[in-house]
Amino acid sequence: MKRAILITGASAGIGAALARVYAEKGWDLILTARREAALTVLAADIVARYGVASTVITADLAEPEAPARLVEAIAARGLVVDGLINNAGFSRTTGFLATDPAQHAAMVQVMLSAPVALSRLLLPGMVERGFGRIINVASLAGQMPATGGDTLYGPIKSFLIKASQGLWLETRGTGVHVTALCPGYTLTEFHDVNGSREQVSSAYPPWMWQTAEHVARVAYDACEADRPRVTPGAMNNVLAALAKLLPDGLALNMVAGHARRLKRI
Repeated sequence: MKRAILITGASAGIGAALARVYAEKGWDLILTARREAALTVLAADIVARYGVASTVITADLAEPEAPARLVEAIAARGLVVDGLINNAGFSRTTGFLATDPAQHAAMVQVMLSAPVALSRLLLPGMVERGFGRIINVASLAGQMPATGGDTLYGPIKSFLIKASQGLWLETRGTGVHVTALCPGYTLTEFHDVNGSREQVSSAYPPWMWQTAEHVARVAYDACEADRPRVTPGAMNNVLAALAKLLPDGLALNMVAGHARRLKRI
């Protein structure tokens, strides 16, 4: 029986790359994001390349009711969700006080509340059927001290990592695999959207950057292997380990230097 996976924030970047990897592996797709045109183009290309079914459902996960409405729309189409990738997300790098509080609320809703709600809505069915896959797209930032400028981003991603680990423990032996994906700098439109492309491109050498396709393949393999967390890239793993070993004061000074290089503080 064909498996179907729901991918949020699927219109570009890591979400689109994950869609292609899962289609290549034979999964049917349920793609959601706010931009219907981009989703439709992606879905048509995937169908042509891989011959899998690809359903497009637009949703704005910044709306509290969106996860429940999305699951209802999927059920109304007679589809069963065997996999969930919580990928939708964004950041604001203008600083806590200079950012509209509505944008902060949207960040929390899209990247924290929506993944929790979708997991709670879809996980019971996965457990009942004895098969499921959940990937929560977190970040290397979730393993580092929080930085000034994009003050809420790291803490939100840290929550996703911890929540994924808890779900991994709860679902052991059920056939459900849960993985937190923690990419570092990745070549996507993410930095164009938050306005930091010029700063990050000049602050970090090309070898620190990874492609979305590489990150997606690492994520797929890690989830199939039932790893609770994966950080693509040797250097990113070194940075994550170093952040754990350094005293808080030194670690905070290190990330403060990072924020200054990006002109965030």
